[in-house]
Amino acid sequence: MKNFALIGAAGYIAPRHMKAIKDTNNNLVATIDPYDGIGIMDSHFPEAEFFTELERFEYYIAEFKKDNNLDYIAITTPNYLHKSHIALALRNGADAICEKPLVLNPGDINELKEIEQQSGKKVYNILQLRLHKSIIALKEKVTKELKENPNKIYDIDLTYLTSRGKWYFISWKGDESKSGGIATNIGVHFYDMLSWIFGDVEENIVHIKTPYANAGYLKLKNARVRWFLSVKYDYIPEEIKAQGQRTYRSIRVDGEEIEFSGGFTELHTRSYEEILKGNGFGLDEARGSIEIVSTIRNLAPIGLEGEYHPFCGKVEG
Repeated sequence: MKNFALIGAAGYIAPRHMKAIKDTNNNLVATIDPYDGIGIMDSHFPEAEFFTELERFEYYIAEFKKDNNLDYIAITTPNYLHKSHIALALRNGADAICEKPLVLNPGDINELKEIEQQSGKKVYNILQLRLHKSIIALKEKVTKELKENPNKIYDIDLTYLTSRGKWYFISWKGDESKSGGIATNIGVHFYDMLSWIFGDVEENIVHIKTPYANAGYLKLKNARVRWFLSVKYDYIPEEIKAQGQRTYRSIRVDGEEIEFSGGFTELHTRSYEEILKGNGFGLDEARGSIEIVSTIRNLAPIGLEGEYHPFCGKVEG
């Protein structure tokens, strides 16, 4: 049984980490969050210590380590805090398991590599799409086809719409300096998945960049990708709204829809299982997608020119 701590216990994704720790028969010894309404703890680890101040949390784990191993610290805090909390984990002698995006900028990865080397501990990123059965099947299919035709170029449309209310733009998620913006906050794991399957980026263009939507074009080694990401309900197709749904997720490869709407609920547990076996995704695996989103953040949009996503026409102005 391994001992875990958790930084960031009150957010949307934290319960998946608690469940993963429990499902893998391990122990959560301490958690921290500035928000103290953490009733979800009672369903997972009611005996875990809880803190609202980082100094008291650090003091506790220092005392705990005098007689016990602290093996992992999981991090589910706002994106802009990931680097400092990963560094905290490593410097306290624990491996770090961090939500996506691992960090906001590629330079942050270089700094964390140095701390990894100094501490002898590892950083793991949750890149759960790499463990999704439909995505693994797609990678196997593409790998086989590229062995037969290494120059093949696939045409891909990526569409991800996840409706958010007004709260989103008041929270840290609506502040680009803290979240990295829409492409970083809701798109980074898709860029990771696409570059994992279709190769490195050769061209990166942004067509639209508004508070509600980002859209652009990626030329990968073996794919042309038109992508559209948004948090605005209005952009969701009418047939999806008619079903009472507020999220629309689609990947079309050469006109064929890749079905991956289900199978997400257990992917954090799968991620933990692989990390515990020594097979997790580290800093080097995370770098490509962080480079993509950092570039997108700093590119000026060119408007509706060239290979743009069909949904771009939905965006006002």
